[in-house]
This record gives sequence, C-alpha cells and structure tokens, in this order.
Amino acid sequence: MVSPRHSAAPSPRRRRARRHSRAVFYWRRLVVLSSVSLVSVVGYYGVTLNQALHDPSYGVSAMARGAEWGRNEGLGGLVTWFENIYNKFNGAKVGGTPGGNAFGGGGTGPTKTPHGALPVPARIVSPAAHPAADEGVWHPVARYTAGGVPAVYQAFVRPDAIHTSYVVGVAWMDTKLLRATLYSGSQIPGPKGLPYRHTAPITAVDSRSLVAAFNAGFRMQDAQGGYFTDGKILIPLRKGAASVVTYKNGDISLGQWGRDFHSLANVASVRQNLDLIVDGGQAVAGLNQQNNVRWGKVTGNTFNVWRSGLGVTANGAIVYVGGPALSIADLANTLVRAGAVRGMEMDMNTDWVVYATYTGALNRAINGSTGVDMLNAANAGSNAMLERPTAFFANWWTRDFYTMSLRPKELVAGTASTRK
Repeated sequence: MVSPRHSAAPSPRRRRARRHSRAVFYWRRLVVLSSVSLVSVVGYYGVTLNQALHDPSYGVSAMARGAEWGRNEGLGGLVTWFENIYNKFNGAKVGGTPGGNAFGGGGTGPTKTPHGALPVPARIVSPAAHPAADEGVWHPVARYTAGGVPAVYQAFVRPDAIHTSYVVGVAWMDTKLLRATLYSGSQIPGPKGLPYRHTAPITAVDSRSLVAAFNAGFRMQDAQGGYFTDGKILIPLRKGAASVVTYKNGDISLGQWGRDFHSLANVASVRQNLDLIVDGGQAVAGLNQQNNVRWGKVTGNTFNVWRSGLGVTANGAIVYVGGPALSIADLANTLVRAGAVRGMEMDMNTDWVVYATYTGALNRAINGSTGVDMLNAANAGSNAMLERPTAFFANWWTRDFYTMSLRPKELVAGTASTRK
C-alpha cells in the first residue's frame, strides 16, 4: 500500500511572493479605476465647461460664463473665493475724471406736470467735490406717450467722492404712465414654474408699448428670499426680505415683506432679494461691513464693482441705479440721492447689470434693435454695459427681468397725459 503524499508547505519566500503578487494586482486595479474615474470627471467638467463658454445665457464674457458654470456644478464657494481675490487686486482706481460725454445730453425736457403724471424729480446732487455741468441732470429718453409725455428720465452721476473717473446711470420711471411686468426664466427662478405666462423672448404684441427693461436679482440660491408669480409660490417668501411687488393692474412698489406688504391679493408677482439697503429715506446701518450676509455672500459688500439697485420714491416713482465702481453703501447712497425712500440691491457683475430703453412708433412691434443701454459705448466707453438690449428678445435668455410699458390709455392720442 502506497502512503499518500503530502505537499510540502510553501516556503516563506513563496508566501511573500504571493502576497506581493496580490498587492501588485490590487494596486494596479486601484490605479486603473482611479485613472478611469479621474478621466471621467475631467472629461465631464471639460465638456460642460466648453458648453458653458459657448452659451450666451451664461453671460457675455468668458469670466462670467465660467463663474455661472462653476455655480451650476456646485463650485459656488470656489467661484466666490476667486471673485474676491480678483476684486481685491483689480479694484476701482482712485481719482481721475470721466470722459467727455459721460453725463448725457439732450436737455432736461418738459418740467411741468400734467394731471395723471408724476412730477419730474430734482437734479441729483453729486458726491464729487467738483460736479460737472451736466452731472445729475435728468434727460428724457425712450418712447413718449401718445400725448408726447416722457415716461422715463435718465441721469448720470459719480458713485462717490473717491472713484471720480467712474459714472453710474440712474433711471427714473413714472409709474402713473407705466405698468410693470416680471418676466421669469428657466434658470431664474427655475423650471419649477414652467411654462411662465411672461418669459423671454418679449413678444411682438408686448413690444408695441415697451419703454424699458432691466435685470432682476441674484440667482435664487443666493437671494435669501422667495418668488411668486402666475398665482404660485415657487419659492417660499421670507418675512423681512426686500421685495419687489407687481400688481395685476400694472402697479409696482418695493419694501419689506411682512411690514410693507402682507397679502398676495391682487398681486401679480413678488421677487425677493436680500434685505433692504435703503429704508426711511436713508442708507441702512451696517452696509460697510465686508461680509454681512444680509446683503449677499457672493462678493464682499465693500468691493467697488458693477452693481444694480432698485428704489421707490415717496410719490411712487421707481428708480433704477446701475454701473461700475459701486460698493453696496455707494449703491444705497445713490438711490437716496435719486429720491428713494426704500431700496434694495438687484444683481451685480458687469454681465448681469443691464438697463435698456426702447424707441419706435407706438403700437408697432419692435425687435429690440431700437434699444439703447443706459451706459453704452457713446457715453461710457470701456465702462459700458455688456449685455445688449436685444437680449430680452432672445430665446436663450433664461434669467428673470422686468419690463416697463406704457399703460393702455397712454397709447391713444387725445386721452393721454401731456406735460407742458
């Protein structure tokens, strides 16, 4: 009988070799999987970034498109950090004088007030030590009523006494002659409310009475507030938030939700953005704090950058301010100088600050080509608004904005108000 053979136990060297072989196998597998994951991530970000850089809805400049892409991909903190570093080392220059046509022209227009219209405001006092001859003077612009009444005036003024080479634009809108509409977008406030009753592009019918259009507020994830339109609360309204409220009859006002406004009765839209920066006819306290979250986490409040704001005067006129080299305190102070008793920041950065006025025969459709940016190449040079007035007539515009149009009675000759 043959005894069974027993295999000898592997030697320590062979055991080490097997362990080394298994370790090499798993290490190579980890490297391959990691490489595949890295290539996938880099490839995904590369493809989406390339798409964003060619998407006009992400802004005009490559920097803005990259920032919008970053925020959409969950990189908002990194984008904000980069913007703060950029603004720190690319701040507004001190001193200097504006260009020759920086303060507009064309005279002050009619100054007497007819029944049914608001009085033209007083000249804006410049904060500069030596105001220019035409600085702060109001000029009528855009379509007049059928009775020949300007419904929008513009003025240009320095933002403060330090950055004196910069000029910001101010628009005054007569809410007795104009009706307001909030247009909503698939990006702001988002697709939840689609289809919206009013969304870009502005239709041919609505363009027949259009006088002005301007940007709304921050992306909703940064706005610290809510959104109501088309009878639906898309994002819950926050008590205490700065709010632009439009009504079904076309009226518009702004203030603090829960104090100045309490009900959605007869309301067409509520658009909230941060907290008020003007209240009781003066800038609110604390605006000079660099990172006070009441007024946004996107960019430090004291940086002098492109910003826009909206205010309401004691008699109900709406005032828009937009331009370069504005800290949030400068924005508030400019609104106050323009007569605002309550005011709020809207949007910021040059790609998203846009105020356009439109001309053309009343009751005839326009396509935006007759529009003019408030700060344009002719009066602002390199500090002109980047977005063109035609943007609101484009299918790709995905952010919310406001239009100001003549009320129906102002489109009919013989029944409209007339300033003399």
